[in-house]
Amino acid sequence: MKEYITEISKYVIAGSMLLYTLCSFLCLTDKLEKKRILYIIQNLIMFGMQLLMFADLALVSQDLEYVFLYVFVQIFLLAASVMVPMIYEQVNRLLLNNMCMLLGIGLCVISRISFDRAVRQYIIALASLAVTLFIPWLLSKIRFLKKLTWLYGFGGIFLLAAVYILGEVTHGSKITFTLGEVTFQPSEFVKILFLFYLAGVLREKVTFLRVALTAVFAGIHVILLVVSKDLGSALIYFVAYVFVVFAATKNYLYLLMGAVGGSGAAWAAYLLFAHVRTRVLAWRDPWVYIDSKGYAITQSLFAIGSGSWFGMGLMKGNPSAIPYVEQDFIFSAVCEELGVIFGIGLILITLVCFLSMMKLALGIQDRFYQLIVYGIGIMYVFQIFLTIGGGIKLIPLTGVTLPFVSYGGSSVMATMIMFFLIQRIHMQATHFGLRQEGGREVAEKAEQGTNVGERGERKAAGTDDGKEGGTVSRTRKKNKS
Repeated sequence: MKEYITEISKYVIAGSMLLYTLCSFLCLTDKLEKKRILYIIQNLIMFGMQLLMFADLALVSQDLEYVFLYVFVQIFLLAASVMVPMIYEQVNRLLLNNMCMLLGIGLCVISRISFDRAVRQYIIALASLAVTLFIPWLLSKIRFLKKLTWLYGFGGIFLLAAVYILGEVTHGSKITFTLGEVTFQPSEFVKILFLFYLAGVLREKVTFLRVALTAVFAGIHVILLVVSKDLGSALIYFVAYVFVVFAATKNYLYLLMGAVGGSGAAWAAYLLFAHVRTRVLAWRDPWVYIDSKGYAITQSLFAIGSGSWFGMGLMKGNPSAIPYVEQDFIFSAVCEELGVIFGIGLILITLVCFLSMMKLALGIQDRFYQLIVYGIGIMYVFQIFLTIGGGIKLIPLTGVTLPFVSYGGSSVMATMIMFFLIQRIHMQATHFGLRQEGGREVAEKAEQGTNVGERGERKAAGTDDGKEGGTVSRTRKKNKS
């Protein structure tokens, strides 16, 4: 009976993932009414998939620990998907549901690989939710975010320099600090300061001097990451800088300069760092180095191929054969036991998150917040491209995590902070009627709203010179005559 349940659940889980993905794309359109029903369907699918996945883990392993973890994970997901909309009525439900879906998948797959690490990941995710819940409220009270531009820039440089000088070596790179028993990666949080700095400098009229100034600060950030051998993060920072500058200037020359500069930097990294040359060799032909340099990528490809369309089933594969699977190759573990169809659905969900961010950015008039949303979207989607692309041998491996899915407390907390920053911006845009509209229409409506407000004030003060005031004035003149 157990075999029948686990075998049928593979197909149900894959089909549910496709249905959830379809609902996500439908929620992107403006013309669709009753989106609330789609959000409810998404939540039902998410909880149903969680039940099936953890049931498979418990049945195959015969371990009741998975039952207890399942209960705690569902409490967390229920709190996030239900409590947040109750606190903030104008929250972006699509982003919230997708965040919960990805977190749930990550906790399930990590628990299959290492139960202890899944418990730590759960605690960090719970703490992150408790902290980030206050972000929308806190930002609604703070009025000086745009005035701290240089604090963001110098603060980010200071933190990265501190990691380079005092940080600990992890897998050959200086990327972490340890305080007591807590280890965290500052570069994940500096991403936020970096984007706030770029938005602060580029929010006003963008001149070549301003672009050059941001290039200097961005270059210092990237150089500090390079000398710390955190090359994956350095690449994410660089790409985010190029596209944020392009979003601010609409000048394709900056994109071309970024492409040329990035190519030159990649070539220099290849010449300077032995581990970069190793990864390039493993990417070009991993089968030649299957026992050494190419071992990780070949095992990743074997895992994806073994899973086929519907997967081998949870606890029936061998993801632990891949080095650092819960961090760098989590997508391969997903495809091996849950199937390539499930993996494609996961990619599409992250793509929906990116499209939702870009859609929001298009309707924002405040350049500061618009550039922040653009930057978060670019960082998010590019990190996904690096992680999955490295795991499937599309590009050389960079060693960055898959947001919300891979094991890594700093990554989960930093990404959740970014998502709740976007939630705050979304709420503000919705409150002022700026969401899902073109820039010109928004400007006209905002101007009309301002004119109406001013006219009301003038009326109250008896100084209105508008049409009604003119009629009253003419009537008085006629009476006098």
